[in-house]
Amino acid sequence: MNKWQEAITSQAISNAYDWLNQWNSQAIAHLQNVPTHDNEVTHAISQDLLDAFKQFSEGKLGDTQKVVSKQLALWKKHIELTQNSFAKSLGQKTNAVIEPAPGDSRFSDEEWEQNVLYDYIKQCYLLNSEFILEIIEESEGLTPDLRSKLEFYLRQWVNAMSPSNFVATNPEILRKTIESNGENLINGLEQFQQDLKKSVDAVNIQISDNTAFKLGENIAATKGKVVYQNSLFQLIHYTPTQKKVFKRPLLIVPPWINKYYVLDLREKNSWVKWALEQCHDTFMISWVNPDENYSDTSFEDFVNLAVIEALDQVELETGQSSINCIGYCLGGTLLATTAAYLAAIGDNRIATTTYFATLLDFTHQGDIGVFINDKTLTAIENAMEKQGVFDGRAMAVTFNLLRENELYWNYFVNNYLKGEKPSAFDLLYWSSDSTNIPAALHKFVLRELYFHNNLVKPGSISINNTPINLQDIKSSAYFVSPRLDHIAKWESTYLGAKNHGKKTRFIMGESGHIAGIINPPSKGKYDHWVNENDFPAKPDQWLKNAKRVKGSWWNDWQDWILKLNDGKVEARIPGEGKLKVIEDAPGSYVKQRIDPL
Repeated sequence: MNKWQEAITSQAISNAYDWLNQWNSQAIAHLQNVPTHDNEVTHAISQDLLDAFKQFSEGKLGDTQKVVSKQLALWKKHIELTQNSFAKSLGQKTNAVIEPAPGDSRFSDEEWEQNVLYDYIKQCYLLNSEFILEIIEESEGLTPDLRSKLEFYLRQWVNAMSPSNFVATNPEILRKTIESNGENLINGLEQFQQDLKKSVDAVNIQISDNTAFKLGENIAATKGKVVYQNSLFQLIHYTPTQKKVFKRPLLIVPPWINKYYVLDLREKNSWVKWALEQCHDTFMISWVNPDENYSDTSFEDFVNLAVIEALDQVELETGQSSINCIGYCLGGTLLATTAAYLAAIGDNRIATTTYFATLLDFTHQGDIGVFINDKTLTAIENAMEKQGVFDGRAMAVTFNLLRENELYWNYFVNNYLKGEKPSAFDLLYWSSDSTNIPAALHKFVLRELYFHNNLVKPGSISINNTPINLQDIKSSAYFVSPRLDHIAKWESTYLGAKNHGKKTRFIMGESGHIAGIINPPSKGKYDHWVNENDFPAKPDQWLKNAKRVKGSWWNDWQDWILKLNDGKVEARIPGEGKLKVIEDAPGSYVKQRIDPL
């Protein structure tokens, strides 16, 4: 290395240390000034983590034979790795002791394989990670709850400790730091500071170029009018694109934990646009982004003042008392609750129900179940009592950490270490457009649905003092559940479908919670599974005899609902009925943000 290179390297390292010091001081200052309402939650989660590891150590570390056997195997692999690395340094060709899992992009830079030191660091990390996670996976006698907690927390720690997350042990970052004289780290620090200003209790890393999108122009841009609003929602009536529409209108109930426009991202993948092309007279609920004034707004309020009120307004606008309804995620949970209540009081306006990735039975909660315990829920409830809402930014971080490598550490490295701006991605823009949740509503969902699983227990939940039973719903139902959904696991959505009325069709799609639903036929990226002949009690039995069908499930849904619709009428133009236009879609409620762009 010549003197110039030494000077550049020295300056880059000096800049890196300055960057780290500034990073630490900025983070400490931020943590001292942000609202502290979630400290109790953090303490409860930490205590739950300690309790989980205490139970494990007391119960399983006594199984010394298995632990020693695995440690011996790990030791032998490390010896082999050391020998291989020495041979590789002498120019000999060697085989890797362990390789990254398929799709693991953390080690894609060629130096991770070609450079002896970085190859050694990478394989050491992978060996140790494998050992740690397999100890939990292969331990016997653990309760499902304890096993899932240990697996989740250890996975978080293991992935946080990846050498790819640190300047000195990531060859691509170190090379970039030297080449740019540390400018990448300075740029990263600036982005970090910006993200801190928009964060609460944890750093919300920007995962999309937010300046690339504008609601109503290049996202959520399907034409329509807001024809009704109250304190909870605006009702969008979309402009028909066909001369005739189905006589029976279509009402969509999105989840209140996100904005509705996941179903109307861009023209090429908009479910709303596709539905209009299929002649559906389409209405959409767009939720308000609540603040502390909504603290007492309850789940029952969302039934009465949102779904039932929307049904009333759609009926008023179209003159139709028979309505098709779709619910997405918790919007589907709300829809099913409403349908069960209306069935209990003899109201038959809901003709069909469709559920996108919807939990009714909360038996299999996935990783989110790690936080569903009395201690943590009590802490969350206490925090919400002070704030009035559950902050949507905290929810966003939680969901990102369910896919930590893809949705957190990937952007940590890209934004803060590489110093690069995230790319423009409509789905991730939507994902980061957070919404708050009223305290009373969130408490009900966490306690009654997730914790006690009361929705599938007949009579355990009452709406307007009327006990409800999902099995009383008489309308035909369509459930679609992505196979890799980590938020609404398909096994649990299947059990919910089994508890829903009598006339139910269940479809399983590919991919995850969003990509498995937003899968237009023109794209044809993911397939789906159907089982026309069997609807057994257990989900694995259904899958065993299911048939894989090429392409999107959207056309299957259209075929299903065509058989249940009752003819067409002249297209209804928003504003020409009994409801008057308030403003153009997407409306003002969806534009309410927690944090500035």
